[in-house]
Amino acid sequence: MTKKLVLKCGGSTVHQLSEAFFQSLTDLVKEDWQIVIVHGGGPDITKMLNELRIESEFVNGQRKTTKPVLEVAEMILAGKINKQLANLLQTRQLKSIGLSGSDAGILGAEYMDQKSLGLVGKVTTVQTEVLQLLMQNGYIPVMAPLARNGSQETLNVNADLAAAAIANAIGAEKFLFVTDVPGILNQEKQVIEEITPTEIDSFIKAEVITGGMIPKVQSAVATLSDNCQEVMIVSGKEEFYQGHKFKGTKIVKERKVLQR
Repeated sequence: MTKKLVLKCGGSTVHQLSEAFFQSLTDLVKEDWQIVIVHGGGPDITKMLNELRIESEFVNGQRKTTKPVLEVAEMILAGKINKQLANLLQTRQLKSIGLSGSDAGILGAEYMDQKSLGLVGKVTTVQTEVLQLLMQNGYIPVMAPLARNGSQETLNVNADLAAAAIANAIGAEKFLFVTDVPGILNQEKQVIEEITPTEIDSFIKAEVITGGMIPKVQSAVATLSDNCQEVMIVSGKEEFYQGHKFKGTKIVKERKVLQR
C-alpha cells in the first residue's frame, strides 16, 4: 500500500545531507513511499543579500520581504537550492523534479502582514493535482516555498508552514523535519524516541532543549493537527530510516498518549 511522506529540509541542512540520508530515501522509494521535499534557503539568501548590499531585517522571526529581497529569495530558492537538491537526488537514481510553490498555482497565499512583513504570505490553498501526478509516476517533487496570491503576486512563505500545508493537503502519513541532529536529546544527551508538546515545553523551561533546537521543535509542534498527528525530527547527516523503522524523535499529540 502506497504511503505519503513530506520532508522539510532547512536551508543550512540542504548543504549537509549525507550519502546515508539519500540511502534512506532510496529504501523508502523501494517500499512504495511517495515523497515530497520542501526546502528552505535562509543562509544562502542572507549571503546573497549581503553581497548585493541589499538591506533586510527580521520581524518576529520572519524576514521582511521587500521587492528587491523577494527577487533574491526567488533566485536562491527556486533557482540555486531547488536545482541543487533536485540534482543531488537525480545523481543517485532518484527521479525528481524541482518546482516552486508558485508554479501551476500549487501554493495559494495571502499577505501575512503586509505593513510589517511586506511580501510574506501565509498558505491558504494547496492544489495537489500536480504533486499527485508526479508522485504517482515515481517522481519526488522538490518544492521551493514560494506562493501566489489572488493578484498573482509572488509571496515568500515560511518553509515550515509551506511543508505543513502540503503534508495536510496530500494526507501524508509522515512529516519529517530534517535537521543537523539525530533528534531531541535528553539530559544524558540520548535521543528521545517519543515526546508530546507538553513535555517539550517543560524541557525548554528546564533548558534541556536550548538554542537553535527551540524553533525547530516549536515549528514541528505547530504542524500537529487532526490530519497530521505525528511529526518527526530526524538527521540529514545519517540514516533516518533503517530496518523498516524511522530513526529520530517522534512528536505526538497529547491525546494519542492518553489513549494508551
